[in-house]
Amino acid sequence: MLLLNFSHPLTDEHQAQLAALLGTSPTVRDIPVNIDRSLPLADAALELVAAANLSPVEWQTEPLLINPPGLAPLALVLIATIHGRCGYFPPILNIRPILDSLPPRFEIAEIVNLQPLRDEGRATR
Repeated sequence: MLLLNFSHPLTDEHQAQLAALLGTSPTVRDIPVNIDRSLPLADAALELVAAANLSPVEWQTEPLLINPPGLAPLALVLIATIHGRCGYFPPILNIRPILDSLPPRFEIAEIVNLQPLRDEGRATR
């Protein structure tokens, strides 16, 4: 599994949490996100997708996991763009703050499988 990380670098603790959740350690590809907010988000998302450096075949065949960027509108546009490349909504990481940690620390709360949510929503419309 390939984790496309569009957020902060993952710590060793995060890597261990991922391995426990997945049953294996994913390959992590860090993709820096520093966008120009004066430009359209679609352009930024296309640049980020290109930075993933995956071929059309890899987009369609490689098992993907996404750690989306923290900027919500960009994350939405990015997920829509990735859906167009791979044909499904990939699972995403939900990373949350650890309560009362000083300095602030974060943990992987869950892996959210978006495709079944989409399928369920479609069935109820």
